[in-house]
Amino acid sequence: MKLLTTLMGAAALVGVSTFANAQANPALIFDLGGKFDKSFNESSYNGAERFREETGIDYREFELQSDAQREQALRRFAQQGNNPVVVAGFSNATAMSIVAAEFPDTDFVIIDMVVDAPNVRSVVFAEHEGSYLVGLLAGMASATDTVSFVGGMDIPLIRKFECGYFQGARAANPDITLIGNMTGTDGSAWNNPVKGGELTMAQIESGSGVVFAAAGGTGRGVLQAAADAGILAIGVDSNQNFMQPGTMLTSMLKRVDVAVFNAFNDVNNGEFTTGIVAMGLAEDGVGWALDEFNEGLITDEMRVAVTAAREAIIAGDIVVHDYMSDGSCPVE
Repeated sequence: MKLLTTLMGAAALVGVSTFANAQANPALIFDLGGKFDKSFNESSYNGAERFREETGIDYREFELQSDAQREQALRRFAQQGNNPVVVAGFSNATAMSIVAAEFPDTDFVIIDMVVDAPNVRSVVFAEHEGSYLVGLLAGMASATDTVSFVGGMDIPLIRKFECGYFQGARAANPDITLIGNMTGTDGSAWNNPVKGGELTMAQIESGSGVVFAAAGGTGRGVLQAAADAGILAIGVDSNQNFMQPGTMLTSMLKRVDVAVFNAFNDVNNGEFTTGIVAMGLAEDGVGWALDEFNEGLITDEMRVAVTAAREAIIAGDIVVHDYMSDGSCPVE
C-alpha cells in the first residue's frame, strides 16, 4: 500500500519503503508536464516501477506543478530520510546544488544536467546520437523530401535533439528540406498539445512528410495532428509507437527508466557511485523503437542503413555534432 502524505502548499508525496531494513528508501521527483506524459517523466516512472516490482521496495514520488516547488520537494525528501532522491529534469540543477550541500549523507541523482557535488550522480544522454538514427529513417521514409521537428521548451538540450535529427535526415537525403519549431520558452511548453498540433499542421502545409516531436506532453498533439493528416511521426523518450499505430515511423528511445532503476538499485545494493554517467548508443542509453506497431513501415533497406549507422557512430566513423558543445548545428 502506498501512503499518501502532503507537502505543505504542494501536491502529494506517494509511497513508503515496505522493508524497514532495506538500504534504499528511494524518492522520485517528476518534472513539469506530469508523470503520465507518455514521454520523459513516464519513462522515469517506469524505471521506478520496475525497481518496486523486482525488489518489493516502494518509493515516494512528487509531481512538480511549479518551479517554486523544486527546492522544497528535494529538501523534504532528504529531511524524511529518503535515499536516493532522484529528480528528472535539467531545471532542477540549482535546487539540487543547494539541497545536496545541506544533506551530505544523502545520495542524489539528477537526470539531464551535471551538478558537481560529492553526493550527486549526474546522468546525461547522447540524445544527438539517437536522434541521428531516427532522422536517417525519416529522411528515407519521407514522401515529400521534407521532414520537420517540434521541440518543447527552446533550450540547448532540445536543440541537441533537433540537430542530431537534421544530421541524420541530411545523411539519408542531401537535398532534403528541414523545418524546425519550438513550442515556447518556459515550462508550459512541455504540456501544450494544442500548440504542438498547430505547429505540426503548419509544417505539413509547408510540405513535411515526417515530424519528430521532442516536447514532452506537447508531443501528444504533434502525433495526433500527424495521424489526422496522414503523415508519419516519430515519438521520443518512451516508446510511443502504440499511440498512433500506422503513422508512427518509430520513437527515439532515451532510457531514463534505466537511469532511475540503476540509481535505486545501486543504493539498495550498496554500489552507488557519484559523478557523471553518460549514456549513449554504446551504453544502450539511446536508440530507436521497432515493434508490432511500426514494423510494416520500416523496410529492409532502412533496417540495414540504421544498423550500419549505429555501428559507425559507436566506432567513431560517424561523428554526430552535439549542439550543446558550441551552440551550433552544421545543417541548419
